[in-house]
Amino acid sequence: MWDLILKLFDFILHIDEHLAVIIQDYGTWTYAILFLIIFAETGFVITPFLPGDSLIFAAATFAAKGVLNPWLLFAVMSVAGILGDGVNYAIGNYIGPRVFSDDIKYLKKEHLEKAHQFFEKHGGKAIILARFMPIIRTFVPFVAGAGSMTYPKFALYNVVGAVAWVGLFTFLGFNFGNIPAVEENFTYVIFGIIILSILPPIIEVLRERAKSKKTAEKAE
Repeated sequence: MWDLILKLFDFILHIDEHLAVIIQDYGTWTYAILFLIIFAETGFVITPFLPGDSLIFAAATFAAKGVLNPWLLFAVMSVAGILGDGVNYAIGNYIGPRVFSDDIKYLKKEHLEKAHQFFEKHGGKAIILARFMPIIRTFVPFVAGAGSMTYPKFALYNVVGAVAWVGLFTFLGFNFGNIPAVEENFTYVIFGIIILSILPPIIEVLRERAKSKKTAEKAE
């Protein structure tokens, strides 16, 4: 288990080196491999650990070198992200009503109704912003489906979020990934991308805790 975790960690931090090997070994099939990774990372709640932001950024650096087609890369990964979230929503929509029942202490129908109300009111913003947050982006479409967010509404924000997410990291990788300073410190850049991606949810959690603490103090 630990060996697998270490291999995954190494793959993410040295994703440029591993991607170079994949391109060399599989050629055009690299697009299919990238599609599957992005699809799995966004489509299944059990695989949030797969690389997303860093993979798109690294792939775009190879597109800048002429090894991959940037437009095809953008299209393939955008479609993977859209379909991944769509599948995740469908799974949540199918499982949610069966899991949330009055027979289970912590999974009440009222929680599901609250989730539905939240996603109908704020869901669009949540779905788009979640795209830029590792792990969270894997769970939001599932919860949106479980909360029975109206599908047309979900689909719209799903497409917008996926295109914006893939577009941003493709643009950054294509335009800045091959700058000598970035190439020489690629592992640190990838690590930085990961840190910056997980900061927003951490800050939000800290803000909520501080708000709850103030509310509790006022109540006393």
